[in-house]
This record gives sequence, structure tokens and C-alpha cells, in this order.
Amino acid sequence: QVQLVESGGGSVQAGGSLRLSCVVSGFTIAGYCMGWYRQAPGKVREGVAHIERGGTTNYADSVKCRFTISRDDFKNTLYLQLNSLKPEDTAAYYCAALWGRCPSPPNPYNYAYSGQGTQVIVSS
Repeated sequence: QVQLVESGGGSVQAGGSLRLSCVVSGFTIAGYCMGWYRQAPGKVREGVAHIERGGTTNYADSVKCRFTISRDDFKNTLYLQLNSLKPEDTAAYYCAALWGRCPSPPNPYNYAYSGQGTQVIVSS
């Protein structure tokens, strides 16, 4: 059974940091493009970042230089470090997986698997 379980969300003040984790079971992430997307109420899904099997990363312009995506294939876990958080980062954050290479251009709707999400709330 495929499961992606996110954790690490919470409420922080602007300028704060969080580290999200996504533990995957049911498949080995080593062969997958892994990514994070987010969705705020009333807004469309936004791709945040993705990481290729070889470690190449891609970020949305809105999070560049603030967020860092990483993966630990031995632990079958994906991470997202969120720094310098802004109120506009408030959303549910989802991890997701797609077999093979990440799509170009990035497409947050193109993943085969995703988790249930973890909520991030940033207050001003």
C-alpha cells in the first residue's frame, strides 16, 4: 500500500522556519521525481519545489532562496526546509511522487502519488 505521510507543519510568525518531512512507504523513492506543492483556500495548486533522482532541484520563484528541498533515499524520506516564512506561504503542503524524471516545465498536477498534507500557518 502506497503511503506518503507529511509532518512538521505548524503555526509560526513571519520570518520563522519549519522543516517538513514526508515518509514514504509502499515504493522506493530512489527512482522517482519527488516534489512538494501547496494549496491555500480558494487558490490554485502551486508547485513549490521538486528534486530529480540525481538531486537536481527546481523551485518556484516565490520560494527561491528561502526553501530547500532534499531527499534521503535510504530513509525513503523527502524534506522541505522553510526559512524566512511569509504570511503568503500559508497553505497546506503536500509531498508527491512521479516515476522517472520530473516534468519540464514543472507541473504540480502531474504526480502519481501524493500525501494528505500538512498545514503551515504564518502570521504577520
